Amino acid sequence: MNRRELLKGAALAVSGLTFGSSLLSNVFAVELADAPPPKKPYEEALKEITGGKTVTDSDKVKLIAPEIAENGAVVPVTVEVELPIEQVKAIHILADKNHNARTMSVEFTPANGKAYISTRIRLAESMNVVAIAQLADGSFIKAQKPVKVTIGGCG
Repeated sequence: MNRRELLKGAALAVSGLTFGSSLLSNVFAVELADAPPPKKPYEEALKEITGGKTVTDSDKVKLIAPEIAENGAVVPVTVEVELPIEQVKAIHILADKNHNARTMSVEFTPANGKAYISTRIRLAESMNVVAIAQLADGSFIKAQKPVKVTIGGCG
């Protein structure tokens, strides 16, 4: 094999990979557009997380989110639970008017050191952001904050 044949083979392989991956991504995009993810309202998502248990307001859950978000596509949210990490099993973030209200869930172990998460979420419109802490004893505590969105982030 000479240098010219090697370069031809490499060019054909790269073009084949590029064409194949773009074809696959187009197929997946069409499938996603035809079948959007199922709607999960707030009450249904809350019941899925808590199993129907009562969630009480607590000042042990610190939820930091902006009062006004200019872009709903990237709303910064920070949640900290002021309890020893051994007492906190998970933190769940919900957005009560989003198509799928359950935004994220993070489970903790003692190796995490601290029950703290900081992330960015999408909000379709102005709504309440709710942070729920799942405790090791099986109870749930929460904090919530209304966020006004000037430009929706979900379409």
